[in-house]
Amino acid sequence: MMFYFKGQNRSISLKNINMKAKKQIYRYLEWKSPEEMHETSLEWISGLRFVKDEQLFLNDLIKSYTLQITSLGLYEESKELVTSISDLELEADKLLKKAIVHENQLSIMLDDVDQPKMEKAYVESHKDMVYIIDTYLVDYRKLKGDLFRFISKILKKEKQKRLLN
Repeated sequence: MMFYFKGQNRSISLKNINMKAKKQIYRYLEWKSPEEMHETSLEWISGLRFVKDEQLFLNDLIKSYTLQITSLGLYEESKELVTSISDLELEADKLLKKAIVHENQLSIMLDDVDQPKMEKAYVESHKDMVYIIDTYLVDYRKLKGDLFRFISKILKKEKQKRLLN
Protein backbone atom coordinates (compact mmCIF):
# COMPACT_ATOMS: atom_id res chain seq x y z
CA MET A 1 0.00 0.00 0.00
CA MET A 2 1.36 3.44 -0.95
CA PHE A 3 0.01 6.90 -0.30
CA TYR A 4 0.82 10.56 -0.63
CA PHE A 5 1.50 12.57 2.47
CA LYS A 6 1.11 16.31 2.59
CA GLY A 7 4.09 17.26 4.74
CA GLN A 8 5.88 20.40 5.63
CA ASN A 9 9.38 21.43 4.84
CA ARG A 10 10.72 21.85 8.36
CA SER A 11 14.04 22.86 9.80
CA ILE A 12 15.61 21.83 13.07
CA SER A 13 16.68 24.53 15.45
CA LEU A 14 20.21 24.12 16.72
CA LYS A 15 18.93 24.87 20.22
CA ASN A 16 16.13 22.28 20.30
CA ILE A 17 14.33 19.69 18.27
CA ASN A 18 11.20 21.75 17.65
CA MET A 19 10.23 21.84 14.00
CA LYS A 20 9.31 25.04 12.24
CA ALA A 21 7.15 25.09 9.14
CA LYS A 22 8.58 26.87 6.11
CA LYS A 23 6.29 25.96 3.24
CA GLN A 24 3.98 23.16 2.17
CA ILE A 25 5.40 20.38 0.03
CA TYR A 26 4.17 16.97 -1.01
CA ARG A 27 6.27 13.98 -0.24
CA TYR A 28 5.81 10.51 -1.59
CA LEU A 29 6.00 7.98 1.21
CA GLU A 30 5.77 4.25 1.08
CA TRP A 31 3.97 2.40 3.81
CA LYS A 32 6.51 0.56 5.92
CA SER A 33 6.01 -2.71 7.70
CA PRO A 34 6.87 -2.96 11.40
CA GLU A 35 10.01 -4.89 10.44
CA GLU A 36 11.13 -2.08 8.13
CA MET A 37 10.40 0.54 10.80
CA HIS A 38 12.44 -1.58 13.25
CA GLU A 39 15.38 -1.68 10.82
CA THR A 40 15.12 2.07 10.24
CA SER A 41 15.07 2.73 13.99
CA LEU A 42 18.13 0.55 14.52
CA GLU A 43 19.93 2.42 11.74
CA TRP A 44 19.08 5.74 13.42
CA ILE A 45 20.37 4.54 16.77
CA SER A 46 23.57 3.20 15.22
CA GLY A 47 24.09 6.32 13.12
CA LEU A 48 23.51 8.68 16.03
CA ARG A 49 25.91 6.72 18.24
CA PHE A 50 28.51 6.99 15.49
CA VAL A 51 27.87 10.74 15.22
CA LYS A 52 28.44 11.11 18.97
CA ASP A 53 31.78 9.30 18.67
CA GLU A 54 32.70 11.37 15.64
CA GLN A 55 31.89 14.56 17.54
CA LEU A 56 34.52 13.63 20.12
CA PHE A 57 37.02 13.45 17.26
CA LEU A 58 35.88 16.84 15.92
CA ASN A 59 36.27 18.41 19.36
CA ASP A 60 39.78 16.96 19.67
CA LEU A 61 40.59 18.21 16.18
CA ILE A 62 39.64 21.77 17.09
CA LYS A 63 41.58 21.53 20.37
CA SER A 64 44.68 20.31 18.55
CA TYR A 65 44.70 23.49 16.42
CA THR A 66 44.03 25.95 19.26
CA LEU A 67 47.50 27.47 19.11
CA GLN A 68 47.29 28.06 15.34
CA ILE A 69 43.74 29.42 15.63
CA THR A 70 44.78 32.06 18.13
CA SER A 71 48.05 32.95 16.39
CA LEU A 72 46.31 33.36 13.02
CA GLY A 73 43.47 35.47 14.43
CA LEU A 74 40.74 32.95 13.62
CA TYR A 75 39.26 32.80 17.10
CA GLU A 76 35.79 34.17 16.23
CA GLU A 77 35.34 31.76 13.34
CA SER A 78 36.43 28.83 15.50
CA LYS A 79 34.14 29.96 18.30
CA GLU A 80 31.13 29.76 15.95
CA LEU A 81 32.14 26.26 14.84
CA VAL A 82 32.68 25.08 18.42
CA THR A 83 29.29 26.48 19.45
CA SER A 84 27.60 24.75 16.51
CA ILE A 85 29.33 21.46 17.32
CA SER A 86 28.22 21.74 20.95
CA ASP A 87 24.65 22.48 19.90
CA LEU A 88 24.62 19.50 17.55
CA GLU A 89 26.08 17.29 20.29
CA LEU A 90 23.19 18.17 22.58
CA GLU A 91 20.75 17.61 19.76
CA ALA A 92 22.31 14.22 18.96
CA ASP A 93 21.81 13.18 22.60
CA LYS A 94 18.13 14.18 22.46
CA LEU A 95 17.60 12.46 19.11
CA LEU A 96 19.31 9.28 20.29
CA LYS A 97 17.06 9.12 23.36
CA LYS A 98 14.04 9.82 21.20
CA ALA A 99 15.06 7.11 18.70
CA ILE A 100 15.54 4.56 21.50
CA VAL A 101 12.11 5.37 22.95
CA HIS A 102 10.61 5.16 19.47
CA GLU A 103 12.23 1.76 18.92
CA ASN A 104 10.92 0.52 22.27
CA GLN A 105 7.40 1.63 21.38
CA LEU A 106 7.42 -0.51 18.24
CA SER A 107 5.63 -3.21 20.23
CA ILE A 108 2.43 -1.24 19.58
CA MET A 109 2.69 -2.34 15.96
CA LEU A 110 3.61 -5.94 16.74
CA ASP A 111 1.20 -6.98 19.46
CA ASP A 112 -1.98 -8.75 18.43
CA VAL A 113 -4.15 -6.06 20.01
CA ASP A 114 -6.00 -3.89 17.52
CA GLN A 115 -5.22 -0.28 18.53
CA PRO A 116 -5.79 1.78 15.38
CA LYS A 117 -5.31 5.19 17.04
CA MET A 118 -2.05 4.20 18.74
CA GLU A 119 -0.78 2.47 15.61
CA LYS A 120 -1.58 5.51 13.50
CA ALA A 121 0.13 7.77 16.05
CA TYR A 122 3.21 5.53 15.94
CA VAL A 123 3.33 5.64 12.13
CA GLU A 124 2.97 9.44 12.20
CA SER A 125 5.70 9.63 14.83
CA HIS A 126 7.90 7.47 12.61
CA LYS A 127 7.35 9.80 9.65
CA ASP A 128 8.28 12.78 11.81
CA MET A 129 11.38 10.99 13.07
CA VAL A 130 12.44 10.22 9.48
CA TYR A 131 12.36 13.90 8.66
CA ILE A 132 13.91 15.12 11.92
CA ILE A 133 16.83 12.70 11.83
CA ASP A 134 17.46 13.17 8.11
CA THR A 135 17.48 16.95 8.57
CA TYR A 136 19.81 16.63 11.55
CA LEU A 137 22.23 14.46 9.59
CA VAL A 138 22.24 16.93 6.69
CA ASP A 139 22.99 19.79 9.11
CA TYR A 140 25.67 17.68 10.80
CA ARG A 141 27.38 16.80 7.51
CA LYS A 142 27.35 20.47 6.52
CA LEU A 143 28.94 21.48 9.81
CA LYS A 144 31.53 18.73 9.47
CA GLY A 145 32.40 20.02 5.99
CA ASP A 146 32.66 23.58 7.34
CA LEU A 147 34.99 22.36 10.07
CA PHE A 148 37.26 20.52 7.63
CA ARG A 149 37.37 23.59 5.37
CA PHE A 150 38.29 25.67 8.42
CA ILE A 151 41.12 23.27 9.36
CA SER A 152 42.28 23.32 5.74
CA LYS A 153 42.33 27.12 5.90
CA ILE A 154 44.50 26.95 9.03
CA LEU A 155 46.92 24.54 7.37
CA LYS A 156 47.21 26.75 4.28
CA LYS A 157 47.86 29.85 6.38
CA GLU A 158 50.45 27.97 8.44
CA LYS A 159 52.17 26.82 5.25
CA GLN A 160 52.20 30.39 3.89
CA LYS A 161 53.58 31.63 7.18
CA ARG A 162 56.40 29.04 7.10
CA LEU A 163 57.23 29.87 3.47
CA LEU A 164 57.51 33.59 4.27
CA ASN A 165 59.90 32.95 7.17
